[in-house]
Amino acid sequence: MNRFDGRRALITGAGSGIGRATAHRILAEGGRVVAADVDAEGLRATADLAAADGAGDRLETAVLDISDEAAVRAGVAAAVSGLGGLDVLVNAAGILRSSHTHETGLDFFNKILAVNLTGTFLMIREALPALLEGSAPVVVNFSSTSASFAHPYMAAYAASKGGVQSLTHAIASEYSKRGLRAVCVAPGSIRSGMTVDPGLPEDADMSLFGKLMPAIGEGFAGPETVAGVIAMLASRDGAFITGTEIRIDGGTHM
Repeated sequence: MNRFDGRRALITGAGSGIGRATAHRILAEGGRVVAADVDAEGLRATADLAAADGAGDRLETAVLDISDEAAVRAGVAAAVSGLGGLDVLVNAAGILRSSHTHETGLDFFNKILAVNLTGTFLMIREALPALLEGSAPVVVNFSSTSASFAHPYMAAYAASKGGVQSLTHAIASEYSKRGLRAVCVAPGSIRSGMTVDPGLPEDADMSLFGKLMPAIGEGFAGPETVAGVIAMLASRDGAFITGTEIRIDGGTHM
């Protein structure tokens, strides 16, 4: 089933984890993709996998720091030019840092917001003109279970992801009559670089996390689990879904 035949997607954070899995899922369903990430080596691995799958001719890569306004402006313009337009924007890029809140410096806090929240805003702002001229345009943003459920030592991260959820609702409303959909995924209990090493303080009280494991399956799920949901949301199968978030955590936060 090639739900993305003829569709053009720009995916940030595509050098690893869920972003990479999403790029490969959309390629597997016939789409054309620009994979962006700050990690050039990660992008090369993403490209190698696409080539091995026979989809290398439909993938372009771009090194991009989404917290840099000028870089985002140039990067989005280049992606749109290369693709000949844009139908799907997936904002998967993000960082997770942890600390005791009373020990959190302003630079630390602002760096997390700059990437997760401001970076998402910049990507949307620059991509909107092309998306509004695209076919059934969709923006998929990344929130987190931390936006709705207590994750200690992650106040800055939680604040950034709560902001992304609110931003998504506003975008969905503002552009609804122009045919744009905007939705959020809120992953939790997914294997990625973030969850392998969230950088918790050495004296972190793990009892504060309560239930840590999903209710279904045999542990954390792979990033392809989230990629499948994103592919649904960004295709016509998700045509009646906008202005909301979908939690993907195997029931960890039931």
